[in-house]
Amino acid sequence: MQNTMSLSRYVRKRNGVSLGAKGSMRNMLHRSLGASSFPVFWHYWNPIWGYYLSRLVMRPMGSFAPGWLAVFITFLVSGFVHDVAVSLVKWKLVVFFTPWFGLMGLLVIASKALSVSYGSFRWGIRASINVLVISTTLTVVYAAEYLLYH
Repeated sequence: MQNTMSLSRYVRKRNGVSLGAKGSMRNMLHRSLGASSFPVFWHYWNPIWGYYLSRLVMRPMGSFAPGWLAVFITFLVSGFVHDVAVSLVKWKLVVFFTPWFGLMGLLVIASKALSVSYGSFRWGIRASINVLVISTTLTVVYAAEYLLYH
């Protein structure tokens, strides 16, 4: 693996402030929610998790797979890790986050391929669009799970 940026530098680049600095969470939320597109939302969301996903999943996958596939698999891995964590807490199998993150990964890929941008709108509208996309994907996966298991 080639020389990579440190976690501290990565977080500073994504948040505009150092890791753990005052305002770090506010900056992350402001930048991600106000992002000009759904791929940009994910660029700023949770920089610590993004750092490790990038180094451990995305980059290695991208060395032999097309970029869109590396993105999709990275989202699936992230969902899987969330499912494992919730399964351990609940002490029962949970398979919810993997399909949800997979759906969001597909939207990232599609919106990037179609050059979807809402950067010309004010921050509040961009934030509303990003929240709407996340809540819509959540609702779709929840409804599908309900239909499958009830």
